[in-house]
Amino acid sequence: MADTKRRHRVLVVEDEDNIALALDFLMTREGYDHSRVADGAEALPRIRATHPDLVLLDVMLPGASGYEICQGVRLDPNLADVKILMMTARGSSIERRKGLAIGADGFITKPFELKELREEVRRLLDAGA
Repeated sequence: MADTKRRHRVLVVEDEDNIALALDFLMTREGYDHSRVADGAEALPRIRATHPDLVLLDVMLPGASGYEICQGVRLDPNLADVKILMMTARGSSIERRKGLAIGADGFITKPFELKELREEVRRLLDAGA
């Protein structure tokens, strides 16, 4: 029965290749359709073009910050159903509050355990189902 459901689409916005590789591995193993953008400036146009179910969004990016991208998504009514999981190496409570205040659906601190990330991704995608 589950085969009739469309696969979730995930966009990874991450400039560090080693983290992107780990995320690619996890998304593939979980069976998600996924792609990656490494530059913040490319993220919003890609999100608008592909309308992913979930964006794994690094905070510190070249071109535009994750906060700017998150805000851009939240200001676009056509993208209201896109979930955003922000990822940052600076996991202070201030960073977390800022991310959640501008509309992120979740926040995860790097380096993260893949198990923790997988659970958070599933939580967000199941919430949208």
